Amino acid sequence: MNEIRVSDVTMKGRDLSLSFKEKIELAKLLDRLGASVIELEPIEQPKIDSLRVKSIAAAVKNSAVAVPVALSPESVQTTWNALREAKRPRLQVQAPVSPVQMEYLFHKKPDAMLAAIRETVAACRALCADVEFVADDATRSDESFLFDAVSAAVEAGAATVTLCDAAGAMLPDEFSAFLRHVYDGVPALDRVSLGVSCSDELSMADSCAIAAVRCGAVEIKAAAYRVNTVSLPNVARVLSAKGDAFGVKCPVRMTELRRITSQIARMCQTGRGKNSPFDNGVQEDGEEMYLTAHDEMSAVLKVVERLGYDLSEEDGVKVYEAFRRIAEKKDRVGSKELDAIVASAAMQVPPAYQLESYVVTSGNTISATAHLRLRRDGRMLEGVSLGDGPIDAAFLAIEQVSGHHYELDDFQIQAVTEGREAMGQTVVKLRAGGKLYSGRGISTDIVGASIRAYLNALNKIVYEEEEV
Repeated sequence: MNEIRVSDVTMKGRDLSLSFKEKIELAKLLDRLGASVIELEPIEQPKIDSLRVKSIAAAVKNSAVAVPVALSPESVQTTWNALREAKRPRLQVQAPVSPVQMEYLFHKKPDAMLAAIRETVAACRALCADVEFVADDATRSDESFLFDAVSAAVEAGAATVTLCDAAGAMLPDEFSAFLRHVYDGVPALDRVSLGVSCSDELSMADSCAIAAVRCGAVEIKAAAYRVNTVSLPNVARVLSAKGDAFGVKCPVRMTELRRITSQIARMCQTGRGKNSPFDNGVQEDGEEMYLTAHDEMSAVLKVVERLGYDLSEEDGVKVYEAFRRIAEKKDRVGSKELDAIVASAAMQVPPAYQLESYVVTSGNTISATAHLRLRRDGRMLEGVSLGDGPIDAAFLAIEQVSGHHYELDDFQIQAVTEGREAMGQTVVKLRAGGKLYSGRGISTDIVGASIRAYLNALNKIVYEEEEV
C-alpha cells in the first residue's frame, strides 16, 4: 500500500500576513498534524529569511522542510546554508515550462531553460538527497519541451517531480489523461515520485488531486488553510475513507485534523489590526524550557537561541553570568525568566529615546488614550494615540513618535513582589530585520513598566541601525 505524501503550502499563500512567531507556530502545528512536507517561502532577503528558515527547521521534528531555490548556484548555496540543520531538508527547483512564462516572465528560451534546470537540480543534488523539481504551468506547456524538462530534472538527480495545473482549467478526467500522457512520454518518471499541484479556479482542485492519486501520483500539494489550491482537510478525509479502495494510505492524523486546522484557520484569519501595535494570532504558548545552576554556558545559550535571540559572544557571557546569579538562588530558571535576563543583561546601549512623561486614560465607557513625551537628541517629541487598552494606546503613541512599526514578538507581565504595592515586571520583544530585541521595565505602575520595556527594546534597534 503506497503512502500519499501531503505537502502543505499554506505559508506560500500570497494574501496571508503571518508574523515571524506565527510562522514557527504554524510549522509546529503542521508537524503535529502529520504533514509529510512543510513548504516555506523562498529566501529573498538573506539575513532575514535565512533566520526564518533556520528557526522553522529547528522547530520541526518529523516533517520534511522544503524551500525553493532560484535558478542559480548562488541561490542554491544560500538556501542550503539556512536549511541544512533541518531533520529532513528538501530543496525545490521550480521552473516555468510554458512558453508564456519562460519568455515573458523569465526571459529565457527553451534551450537556456533546460540548461538552467539541469545545472540547478545538479547543484541541489550535490548538497541534499531530497530534491524536488516543480514544473510550473505544466498543463499549458509545449508537450515535447515538458518531456525534455522532466527528463533533464530526473537525470540531474531530482527525487520528486511535481506537475502543476497553475491555470486550474482542467477537469479530473482531463488531468488524469494529461498525467498518463506524461508517464508515456517520459519513461524516467517511473524511477521517481510524482507529485501534483492544482489551482482551484474551477473549484475542482480536490477532485483533480484525488484523480491524480488514482493515476499513480504519490504527493499532493495542499493547504491546511485554503489558498486557492487543494484543501488538506478535504483530501485527507477522502483518502482516509477511500484509501483501502485506492490501495493507498495518508499520514495525516485524522483524530487531530479538526482541532489543528481550526487553530490554523484562526491564526491565518487574525491579522494585525490597523489600529493596534500587536501582531497577534498565535493561540498557544511554546514549550516551556527550564535550566538549573548545573547547566553549562553552552546549554544556556542554546536555549537562548531557541527563544529566538542572536547574541554576540560578549552578550552571551553577560547573559550566562546573570543566569548563574539567579540560578544559584532558585531550583530552576524558566524560559520567561531567561527572557527577562536577556532583556536586562544583553546589549545595553545609550538611550536614543528617553521617557519624559506619559498620561494614559482608560475606562469601560471611553476609548483608551495615551499622550507620551519623549526626548531624542535634545528635541522633545510628542505622540498621542487611541487604542484598545492603555498599553495598546501607549505602544501606538511610541510608534507615532518613532515613525516605525516593529513586529511585537512577545509581551510578558510578571509580578516580582507581593502585596498592594507589588512591583510589576514587563518584557517586550520586538523583531527588526529578522533579529529579536528585548526590553525590560519594572514599576508599581504596569503601564509605565510596559512603556519603559518597549523603549528599552526600541533603543537597541535604533543603536544597531545607526551603527550599520
